[in-house]
Amino acid sequence: MKRILTADIGGTNSRFAAFTIQGKTIRLVRSIWLSTNAADSFVQLLELLANSNFELQPSEADAVVFGVAGPVVDSTKCDPPNIAWDIDLGAIPKKLCCNNALLINDFLAQAYASFTPAFDDAVEIAAGIPALNCPVAILGPGTGLGKSLLVPDGTGKYIPVPSEGGHGAFPFTTKEETDFAAFVREKTGNKEIIQDNILTGSGLEYLFEFHTGKTAPSQAVVAHFSEYPIVLEWYARFFGRICRNFVLDTFALGGLYVTGGIVAKNPIIIEHNEFMKSFLGDKQDKDLLCNIPIKLNANEEAGLWGAAQYGADHLIRKANNHPAMKR
Repeated sequence: MKRILTADIGGTNSRFAAFTIQGKTIRLVRSIWLSTNAADSFVQLLELLANSNFELQPSEADAVVFGVAGPVVDSTKCDPPNIAWDIDLGAIPKKLCCNNALLINDFLAQAYASFTPAFDDAVEIAAGIPALNCPVAILGPGTGLGKSLLVPDGTGKYIPVPSEGGHGAFPFTTKEETDFAAFVREKTGNKEIIQDNILTGSGLEYLFEFHTGKTAPSQAVVAHFSEYPIVLEWYARFFGRICRNFVLDTFALGGLYVTGGIVAKNPIIIEHNEFMKSFLGDKQDKDLLCNIPIKLNANEEAGLWGAAQYGADHLIRKANNHPAMKR
């Protein structure tokens, strides 16, 4: 039996979990959530874990997989856009980590999670028939907007692929939306408005202030969607548009999984008629998109499961001295 420690390090929360791997069976032992902002560095985050008396520490694990919300270089380095510090596994004191540690993008972990029980309870939002030999899109907003793909390899299996698509420019369309874009530019000081600015918690706060003239944290905004239906309507429309564009960009006719903290906790967003109206678009694309099955995965620890699956595959590759492996 092998033990794997995993982490899902986001802009708000850093989740850690201990897993056991026996054969092909992955079992979650326990998880713990820490505040990302409570740490001044990645090393301090690991020190917080060490001081938490969590039963599996990095130095004790057979493999450690850290999923992080940001672009990962060489499986060891990342400068997360929504976290105040960077990560360099090569700079971690040996007492806090193991030699078999890997760093992966958090939505690559979400893609791997689709192979695990973490996606078993995904709720069907729109019925459809997945197209054969086409990618499956995985997309979700939280502190940042994550995207990834499952790309068919021609043998009935899928290759998970990460993305930093949340940093692409947001497509505004109407005059009123252009006014909102100008408002966000003023608030952020940025000339280019990216998707992260609009579909994350900060985006909800901008939408709320734009429509009401008031300020409120994103948690308060979503808690009172019924009082401010225009905020919900715009957010659902914007989210549907980004899902549509990602599916069209990648030809992901195999399906769409929606995940991420904002929608997972507030399914009313994806259930709103503006989401589907925006996702289907006009007649030109509607016939293509109307058959795509859409599911909502509300398991907030899915990234931990995905990192565990990645770690299990890594241990198998290492044991077999095999350079690559497909699911």
